[in-house]
Formats: sequence, structure tokens, C-alpha cells
Amino acid sequence: MTVLASAERTSDFTALSQRIRTAGLLDRRPGYYALRLSLVGALYAGGWAGLALSHSLWFAVVLAVAYAQLALVAHDLAHKQIFRGRRWSEGLGIAVGNFGIGMSYGWWMNKHTRHHANPNHEDEDPDVAPDILVWSTRQAERATGPAKFIGGHQALLFFPLLLLEGFSLHVASARALGTVKRRRLESFLLYGHFAVYLAVAFLVFSPGMAIAFILIHQALFGLYLGMTFAPNHKGMPMLTAEDELDFLRKQVLTSRNVRGGVWLDVVLGGLNYQIEHHLFPNMPTPNLRKAQPIVQEYCEEIGVPYHSATFVGSYAQALRHLHEAGAPLRR
Repeated sequence: MTVLASAERTSDFTALSQRIRTAGLLDRRPGYYALRLSLVGALYAGGWAGLALSHSLWFAVVLAVAYAQLALVAHDLAHKQIFRGRRWSEGLGIAVGNFGIGMSYGWWMNKHTRHHANPNHEDEDPDVAPDILVWSTRQAERATGPAKFIGGHQALLFFPLLLLEGFSLHVASARALGTVKRRRLESFLLYGHFAVYLAVAFLVFSPGMAIAFILIHQALFGLYLGMTFAPNHKGMPMLTAEDELDFLRKQVLTSRNVRGGVWLDVVLGGLNYQIEHHLFPNMPTPNLRKAQPIVQEYCEEIGVPYHSATFVGSYAQALRHLHEAGAPLRR
């Protein structure tokens, strides 16, 4: 690539960024977030109150939704979509993540930052590390451990594995506490969540029913959260050290939008506009829908493929890719 071509590509994002700023789409939306935080907080508190009063396992479903929605709020806090300052974003993020849902904010923040820097990069993106699943035939050929045994049939096992995602997040969070910046605070809040969670479960239910509640709640929480993130990059191009892409192309070519109405925006927390989110991670969630046509039109102007699919279509593509990636392990 010549120096001139490289400079032109670098300026592509600058030009798009100017259009977005001119449209005012990076401006904060305090009213939206005040309403959203109130509704999610009410769902979370109402779920626990309903559980205590009714002793019904149905509230495991309600709380699974509440936990996932609270995780999406923590995601927005981590990207400074709600507050400009780091202090408020980090403070509330730690409270919501560690004590609210039992997930280390510091651990997840580190992991997610690396994902945004190099999405779908086989060596740099922790979200496509071949720990359990393989995401390319190259990874399949080198697979070891669980990935070697699961990878050949991973498309079939994908949804059952998501039922374990909630438990996996808790375990990974606890393991990472020694590496996070605010270790004492995060440890206190994380283990505080586990203690309160287990105490409530076993005070409300008999031991057998308490275990049933935990299994249902955590399985559905993991399934919901996993299904929120999975359509965004799975099945899109995988990058290696040989790929030299500028920021705009790196983000757009590895991401997929999920088409749908406002209801899908609510259910997926705005992450259905994954292309826009990756280009402008600090853009408030309600502005992503407005940014979408601007970004798509600009990509068409400069000849960069812009991918979107329906919710079902996105999963068809992702599962097809997983099946193809695991081919070497079926031989």
C-alpha cells in the first residue's frame, strides 16, 4: 500500500466522523438514560421483591431478563455513553457489574477493550480465542483441550453451551480479581453479590427449589446475554497478522447489524447496530439508529461492504460459519 493510499484510507473515518458530529449524534442523552436506568432498576428490584413475596420460580425468568438488561447498562457505562467523566462511569459500572449481577467490571472492561481494538482478530480478540469453540479452520487445525472435542459439532452445541455462559462469567470474574485495578473494592462487591444471592435463594426456597432457581436463572441469563452478543461478529471475516486494515474497514468488515424494529433495539440494548457502535463506541444507544443510514450511505460511497441481516438470518450465518470452521475436527 502506498503512503498516499494509506493517508486516503485514514481520512475516510475522519470524514465520516465529521458527518456524525455535525448531526449531533455524539451528544449525551441524559433523559433517555434516566428513563432507561429507572425502568431497568425497577425491573431488577421488582424481580427480587416478587420472588420474596410469591416464592415462584417464574421470577427466575424475570430476573434473568433484569440481569441481562443491567449488563447492557454496564456496557454503556464502560463506553462512557452515559457520563463523560471516568469517575462516574467507572464507579457506577463497578457497582452495577460486581454487586448487581456478579460480574467483574474491571475484568470485563479489559477484555472488551481488547475486542474493540481488534475485532475478530484470531490472535488479538479474546472473544474469538479457541478456548471452547473454534472460529476458523486455522484454529481448528491447532485446537487442543475442550475445543478439540467440541469444535467438530460446535454449531449443534452452540445454544446448549450458552446456557452455561452465566456461570462462566461468574467464575471468570472471580478468577480475575487478582489482576483488576480496584481489587479490594471489586472483591468486596463481587463476593457480596454471591453471598446475598445465595442467602436470598435459600431463605426463600427449600434447598432443592433454591438449586432449581439458581440453575434456571443463571442458564437463562447466560442464554439471553450470549444471544445478544453472538449475532454481531460471528460468521464475519476473521483477521490475522497478515491483514492490514485501517480503523474504519477493520470495524465495518468484521461487524454485522441485525435489522428489526424498536423492540429489537430494546431487547438487544442497541447492539443490533454493531457497525455504528464499533465505529463510535461512546455514541449513546438511542443515537445509533439515527447514525445507521449515515454510515451505510458513506460506506457505499467509498466502496466498503456494509452487512446486515435479520435476527434469524444472522444466526443462520453464524451457525453456518461455526460448522465450516469446525470441519477439520470432523475428519
